[in-house]
Amino acid sequence: MGLKTTWLSAWIVRVLVMTSVLISGAVAQTNSTDKREAPGILPSGYGEAVDRDITTIRDATAKFKTTEAAEAAGYKRVTGCVQHPRAGAMGYHFQNNALLDTTLDPEHPEVLVYEKMPDGTFQLNGVEFLVPISAWKSTEPPRIMGQTLMKVDSIGFWFLHVWTWKPDPSGLFAPWNPDVKCVEASSMNH
Repeated sequence: MGLKTTWLSAWIVRVLVMTSVLISGAVAQTNSTDKREAPGILPSGYGEAVDRDITTIRDATAKFKTTEAAEAAGYKRVTGCVQHPRAGAMGYHFQNNALLDTTLDPEHPEVLVYEKMPDGTFQLNGVEFLVPISAWKSTEPPRIMGQTLMKVDSIGFWFLHVWTWKPDPSGLFAPWNPDVKCVEASSMNH
């Protein structure tokens, strides 16, 4: 009886140890794959701070996957599909005028950028940060995510695109995305 009890106790200890190893391995695996990886977007190659900002933007804009949700939150369509003859397209811009100031915040981008799909639905591809030129008083250009915004006098804004939902072969912060297509196009030098 003593031998059986010792064997049974040893077996229970082994089962508990194995269960513990399996559970901790599963937790470790969950943590390593739960980094919000997005092929072609994350990791960005710009470092941890930028990756955190991209994750923040994605978390903040996930609720705007439809233009109806964006419009309900104050984003109004301000352009048709903006494209460049050789560089690609930006897409449709939905802008929240209440956010137009000198504050740049990954949780509150001024513009959501969509692509109209062949079936007529809109796909959220990224965001655009805007600062009105007239509001910016510093001699240094505005910056976010380690990037300097581009100044375009003709539209009165400093701007920076961030392709947070659709990879851009031209780069995360490129103005034009060659993989974005305009069904109904309007050319614009943005």
